[in-house]
Amino acid sequence: EILDLKHTELPPCDGHTSYGHENVAKVSEMVKRADGIILATPIYNYSINSAAKNLIELTGRQWENKVVAFLCSAGGESSYMSIMGIATSLMLDFRCHIIPRFVYASGESFRDGALIDEEIGKRISHLVVETLRVSRALKVS
Repeated sequence: EILDLKHTELPPCDGHTSYGHENVAKVSEMVKRADGIILATPIYNYSINSAAKNLIELTGRQWENKVVAFLCSAGGESSYMSIMGIATSLMLDFRCHIIPRFVYASGESFRDGALIDEEIGKRISHLVVETLRVSRALKVS
């Protein structure tokens, strides 16, 4: 399943009434059903963007014991380690299993909204295969 936050309205997490929004229930169920999650997010100010953070806050405990991988895009090369903050949070808060081979692509990897860097394309394919492999291996019957 694909969840595109550009096309799915989620309220800002307020720690109270936002959890009752109909889309929060839908995305919470998606996260709950998932064995593994590939979180594709832009990097903004050395962290994931606010929409991705909000998703995690709204769906909370549904992330427990999930396999999580990251696809990151950023304007430049210097913030490639910035995903570690959320990776650590997911590991400590929800006991997620983090795929250590995250993909980080800079603006130079794209032209006209399309990926043009073949090496990044290979790394994405490898990340998908690895996420599936680990998710299946850790799946509890």
